[in-house]
Amino acid sequence: MPETSRFPMAGRVPALCALTAALVVLLALPLYVSAFWLNMGLFAMAAAVGAIGLTILLGAAGQLSLGHAFFVAVGAYGYAFLAGESGGGVSGLGLPPLLAAVLAVLLAGVCGLLFSPVSSRLRGIYLGIASLGLVFLGHHLLQNMKPVTGGFEGRTVVPLSIGGFSFSDQADVTVLGVPFGAAESQWYLFLVVTVGAALLGRNVLRGRPGRALRLMKDSEIGASAMGVDIRRTKAAVFVLSSMYAGAAGVLTALAFQRTVPDYFSLHLSVSYLVMVILGGLGSVGGAIAGAVFVVTLPLLFSRYADSLPFVTGAGGQGLDASTAAQFVYGAVVIVAVIVQPGGLAALAGAVRRLRSRRPAAAAAP
Repeated sequence: MPETSRFPMAGRVPALCALTAALVVLLALPLYVSAFWLNMGLFAMAAAVGAIGLTILLGAAGQLSLGHAFFVAVGAYGYAFLAGESGGGVSGLGLPPLLAAVLAVLLAGVCGLLFSPVSSRLRGIYLGIASLGLVFLGHHLLQNMKPVTGGFEGRTVVPLSIGGFSFSDQADVTVLGVPFGAAESQWYLFLVVTVGAALLGRNVLRGRPGRALRLMKDSEIGASAMGVDIRRTKAAVFVLSSMYAGAAGVLTALAFQRTVPDYFSLHLSVSYLVMVILGGLGSVGGAIAGAVFVVTLPLLFSRYADSLPFVTGAGGQGLDASTAAQFVYGAVVIVAVIVQPGGLAALAGAVRRLRSRRPAAAAAP
């Protein structure tokens, strides 16, 4: 019998040590890296929260949604409107930023609930096409509801504040000689939200709701026979995914410090699909890894454009960083679907199984 079978905790110790080391590194990063790397991390964590919601919807429940960008926009603009003040051609309610953030997430959930009569009756490509209409509708509204959204130019975003502490530039706050600006202070906020979203998603997938979702994905008739209310379950998971997207929208607005309609387009929805497919459908860790890859690649290409072949900066001759990044992760998606359909999560699982077999093989006579 392999050692990991007789001693279950033995196989978990390396994983726990690796997780602890990763958390220590993440907590220490603001003290050692520049604002560019911190901002890139903020964008990646914001995308990771939205990707977790989509991997629950698509990977566990089998519900294809191309409207994720719409709910991200609801969260971003909902926060900007609820927390912002009226003036400069836009209106706002001026609510406390923390309350505005919570209400923006709930607003995204309400929008998902309003769409649930459609999402609970459709599945697969039919739901994908229906949800696609939300993106075009949302983009039209964002461009034309100028008092709320600011129109084409967008609107500025009020920094989040909790208990009198504002997650913006703090000139009088230093830690180990490092002044804490907006990127440094927001890093820990985003990290807490991302970890909380990951733990919630993990509990949903591993608990009774996750089993019901997977059963529904495999066979709606079988799930119904086992007592699963199909329409209510579909509606509930769509609302949950919408709230995850709303939280991602709030984080995105805080990271950019401004909201513009063109960001919340079909391209954003497709990017979220790429994240969850690359990471592995139904895997929280895979969704986070896929989000980090998709978000950071164009930023890295842009920063190191002068050192990379065929990649050029703005106005140069050649592929710009964004287009080059799309070519790369498009090729990676094709390779992943052919070679490892389970994505990065399946690849990591295969590596763990291979490592667990080696001690057993070495111990065998």
